[in-house]
Amino acid sequence: MSEQGGSVERVRAALLAAGHPDRIAAFPDGTRSAADAAAAVGCAVAQIAKSIVFRAGSRPVLVVASGTNRVDMAKVAAATGLAVKRADGAWVRDVTGFAIGGVAPVGHLTPPVVLLDRDLRAHDRLWAAAGSPMHVFETDPEALRRLTGADFIDVAEAA
Repeated sequence: MSEQGGSVERVRAALLAAGHPDRIAAFPDGTRSAADAAAAVGCAVAQIAKSIVFRAGSRPVLVVASGTNRVDMAKVAAATGLAVKRADGAWVRDVTGFAIGGVAPVGHLTPPVVLLDRDLRAHDRLWAAAGSPMHVFETDPEALRRLTGADFIDVAEAA
């Protein structure tokens, strides 16, 4: 099994273990960015639940944000009580098991501290990366909260 196939299957297993429907879809043209993912699935960019990984020492901090929002690192640090910094792609892959552009909100090799962007609650349907830059799964805000065990907070930079 390819590395990409393994990471998608890890997400599928996490979804099924949590009782979440297996709604993983593949898009050969890619879903690496929020705009790419929105175009592929036919939704608004704000409905893409993008996963941003920060580094707090050796701990991953995952922020699942609305596709239109930029994440405010100071708000993440305040919410977690951790000193966070941007994580490079190699570290993200080593710690989460996912390549940037395919980081899912579930199925991480190292369980992250997770925060959810409160703006995701404005939508009935959301799509999140499913382990590769070509796979996404459909969910909703409440299911995402149950999957991650995280709270919805204000993580967005001011407009």
